Amino acid sequence: MLNKVLIIYTGGTIGMVQDENGSLHPFAMERIYDAVPQLKHCSYDIDSCQLQNIIDSSNMTPAFWADIADIIEREYNRYDGFVVLHGTDTMAYTASAISFMFKNLTKPIVLTGSQLPLGMLRSDGRENIICALEIAASKRVRIPEVCIFFESHLYRGNRSTKVSAENFDAFKSYNYPSLAKAGIDIIYKEHLFLPMPTEPLRVRKVFDTRVAVLKLFPGITREVVQALLSAPDLQGVVIETYGSGNAPTETWFIDALEAAIARGILVMNVTQCKAGAVKMRQYAASCEMDRIGVVSGHDITMEAAITKMMYLLGAYPDNKAHVNKRLEESIRGELNGLAGD
Repeated sequence: MLNKVLIIYTGGTIGMVQDENGSLHPFAMERIYDAVPQLKHCSYDIDSCQLQNIIDSSNMTPAFWADIADIIEREYNRYDGFVVLHGTDTMAYTASAISFMFKNLTKPIVLTGSQLPLGMLRSDGRENIICALEIAASKRVRIPEVCIFFESHLYRGNRSTKVSAENFDAFKSYNYPSLAKAGIDIIYKEHLFLPMPTEPLRVRKVFDTRVAVLKLFPGITREVVQALLSAPDLQGVVIETYGSGNAPTETWFIDALEAAIARGILVMNVTQCKAGAVKMRQYAASCEMDRIGVVSGHDITMEAAITKMMYLLGAYPDNKAHVNKRLEESIRGELNGLAGD
């Protein structure tokens, strides 16, 4: 029996074709074999569907993440793997969010897209789709993860970030190696995969969006920081700090964070650097944040940090202490830290 893969189209550059006037429009997914005729020769069965509302990925929201999860959960037992076609701008956010929603995942969910539309001659989308489908349909290697495939590399989704708006090599995973590389053969690094779960699949789709990102810069003012921390009903903040987690040591800055934490706002420290990790107390500039209860994000990406915070706040709305603890733990392989369930 052939393996079966479901393609889910959400929108984005990859699904565009040019009309006679040169304008770009989404193509119907049932015409996928016309756009990528090589798929007629594949050794697995392909079905396709699309979200009710096709969107530019800049308009992605947790409601659309839940729609994607609904499709995968509903079809989970019918397919051996899933490929999600997605715009590149927020792909790393979506991959992170889906990874948190699906606990005990035993099948690959591979997100991919392109920098040029399928309808253009030089599109990178054909190779990305073909390789993503090969990986999702593989009988030899089963990857129990949410991944991003782009330009010959398969990355853990919640370790990935978009690094280029122009190059085909648009995604990187700086703090975790790629899971596979496609050349003449697809070379899998199975020792890097998450363990295959033995418990039943569990899906949680509630995200609490009452969060914010505070990016530090030299000259940031008390008024800006206090305005953000005073946002109505704010539940959590991800601070993008310098280097290994350093921030201003001025009294007004520490006092503002401490007051926010006292009001029940969760504060997570994530480095602005693409590679490396937060190391609280390594320098004096992070000691005060550690003292007042700011949580270390270790080597998590910003995309994974904000989606993880939204996910945990949605999953445990009445237990901030538990959320605070889980933020520092690895729950889906998103950081190198303590392992959590």
